[in-house]
Amino acid sequence: MLRTTVSKLARPTVSRAFATTSRAFAGETGAPPKTGGQGDAFQRREKANEDFAIRQREKEKLLELKKKLSEQQKHLQTLSDHIDEITKEQGGERN
Repeated sequence: MLRTTVSKLARPTVSRAFATTSRAFAGETGAPPKTGGQGDAFQRREKANEDFAIRQREKEKLLELKKKLSEQQKHLQTLSDHIDEITKEQGGERN
């Protein structure tokens, strides 16, 4: 009888009604996907917004570069016309 009492005291008597796992917290909004996939709708929307903003900035930069290129071409044409005018006055070309 002493043996059964001691063995009952030696065993843990705590039993779990439920167990928590890491799955309970998986898939939180904003959490990076574990498999490297698409993610949730919030992440896809955020990525789309960031991509759109980047494309807009790049578009603005390209338009600015085109404007500068156009101005430079006009300036070069003006200089070329001026050079032609000077050479004609000096008699370098006979037209």
